[in-house]
Amino acid sequence: MPVEDLSHPGLEPYRDQKDAWLRVQRDGGTGLGGFFLAEGEIVARELFASRFKVCSVLITPTRLLSMRDAIEQLPAGTPVYVAQRGVAEAIVGFDMHRGVLALGERGNEGALLSIIKAARCLLVLEGLSNHDNVGSLYRSLSALGPTRSAVVLGPGCADPFYRKSLRVSMGHVLRLSTAWAADWPGDVRRIEAAGFRTLALTPNAGADAIRDADLRCPPERIALVLGAEGTGLTDGVLSAATQQLRIPMNDGVDSLNVGVAAAVALAQLCVPDAY
Repeated sequence: MPVEDLSHPGLEPYRDQKDAWLRVQRDGGTGLGGFFLAEGEIVARELFASRFKVCSVLITPTRLLSMRDAIEQLPAGTPVYVAQRGVAEAIVGFDMHRGVLALGERGNEGALLSIIKAARCLLVLEGLSNHDNVGSLYRSLSALGPTRSAVVLGPGCADPFYRKSLRVSMGHVLRLSTAWAADWPGDVRRIEAAGFRTLALTPNAGADAIRDADLRCPPERIALVLGAEGTGLTDGVLSAATQQLRIPMNDGVDSLNVGVAAAVALAQLCVPDAY
């Protein structure tokens, strides 16, 4: 439906996103925590094809033309608000040059034990507060991990359903199962007890070189444990892991971006063609 009235009640979830979604917390403290925004055509198409409910769409006329095939596949009655770019930007509060926002309902997040039971490969993250890094990690796992890969988020991690994380992940957050750890670092030990080899990635010189780790996801299940750049993994997590691994680097370089490091490690430890 064409939209020119900025006070239309259906637009309320999109209003002032520049500020509102910076404040959103996983516990839904702002009242918006049960929803997420997919920004741009690539991520919106991922949402439309995913298990998540599409609540509504805000789209410019130009983008409506390029996405008509996907829009027509939405369940009957899904509100599609069509607004000129200037009107859309007045609603959301930022430059909407990608031309489409879709509101999804996140529903119940996966229970840790059920996700552990079903997964073959895990990324286990601690203290990763940067939304770009979190999105990048999902994209790397989707590209390089085996089928039935999943993510476990420890304390201090950014919400992967935040608009920027979703965009950086190219929508792959919507393809992978996610669970939040409640007991830390106890849940690292629970993952190991479930049959995973927990591999803590660290630049520490005493860690084993990753190229010497003779591992493959099948038949062994692995959980790659990663921490924030700068602080790295806490001592409790390092001691809870089965093994500490490092990526050998040239002198004068102390670390890689965590997204790059995860991609290197996944490429080394997993063989996608074997799945």
